[in-house]
Amino acid sequence: MKSLIENVKNYIRDLEPYPPGKPLEELKREYGIEEAIKLASNENPFGPSPKAIEAIRDALGAIHRYPDGSGYYLKEKLKELWGVESQNIVLGNGSNEIIQFLIHAFSGPGTEVISSDPAFLVYRKMVQVFGGKNILVPLRENSHDLNAILSKVNEKTRLIFLDNPHNPTGSVIRTDEFNAFLEALPEHVLVCLDEAYGEFVREQDVPFGIDYFRKDPRVVFLRTFSKAYGLSGLRIGYGIMAKEIASILERVRQPFNVNALAQIGALNALEDREHLEHTLQATWEGLDWYFETLQDLGFKPLKSNTNFMLVDLGMDAKAIYEKMLRCGVIIRAMSAYGFPTSIRITVGTPAENQRCIEALKEVTGRR
Repeated sequence: MKSLIENVKNYIRDLEPYPPGKPLEELKREYGIEEAIKLASNENPFGPSPKAIEAIRDALGAIHRYPDGSGYYLKEKLKELWGVESQNIVLGNGSNEIIQFLIHAFSGPGTEVISSDPAFLVYRKMVQVFGGKNILVPLRENSHDLNAILSKVNEKTRLIFLDNPHNPTGSVIRTDEFNAFLEALPEHVLVCLDEAYGEFVREQDVPFGIDYFRKDPRVVFLRTFSKAYGLSGLRIGYGIMAKEIASILERVRQPFNVNALAQIGALNALEDREHLEHTLQATWEGLDWYFETLQDLGFKPLKSNTNFMLVDLGMDAKAIYEKMLRCGVIIRAMSAYGFPTSIRITVGTPAENQRCIEALKEVTGRR
């Protein structure tokens, strides 16, 4: 076995697996807590659209058939939503897979990919999987430092990932900053705007990929059905980009990469605007309530354009995380992201939000 493992590329052996949030089932097993709540993985606490659930149930009898490899009907709906052509759309097993496609197609040994530090951890892990070098640029005032990113661009640079809104701070890029950034960026560099939380943005003057990819083919943007649409368990997302870029990604995409139930669920979720609007409104109300409540308790929450909030507790976040587990509340300690005294809380239902705050008061002694 040792000789087999030694044949694995060093950059694969050195890769640390992505740390997922603790599942509810594990918490129940470990601590014997039945009434646990999970506010750690930025999921939709209201679940998916009832229309999506009904359509998925109706489709169960046909799961012995392969899915539509082209995703025709879902792409038709996305065409209508965004005003694009089907050739601009690439479907993925979560938007994570589109990230993988981009890195697989455009990066590799001897090339560089730039992302902020911290940012969504999958960027750096996928770069490592394909043997590239990830250049990490520290945030400036909890947001992407576009000037510093530009200073790191060279002839080896192939991709820049900008999660907008940013994970885990919830900040957004400003339009004038992004315009100046694109103008100064060399022609050989692709820019991916990861808009996983794009539906939740309330602030104005925010650049979205839909406004750029036609006039600048270097711009790709991603969306997911995991957050606002509540389909995390089905793993489906998509990217919109210039046809030439999409054609390249289709060459590295596995056949049938998006399963049939995911396609049906996503298609019907898009049909249910009422459910989406309820999710957004309840999330915004939850964010406002958390911000005010956490400030009143003496903590330092950040304003967020997502469905989560980063909170500086001023104390060891890992210790608070463990104590919260014993209260039956799963949050996320952000030490792995470089915030050792901060936690990330997903907005839940009003009852879940209240329980989270009560548990936090109990474990921190704040009143």
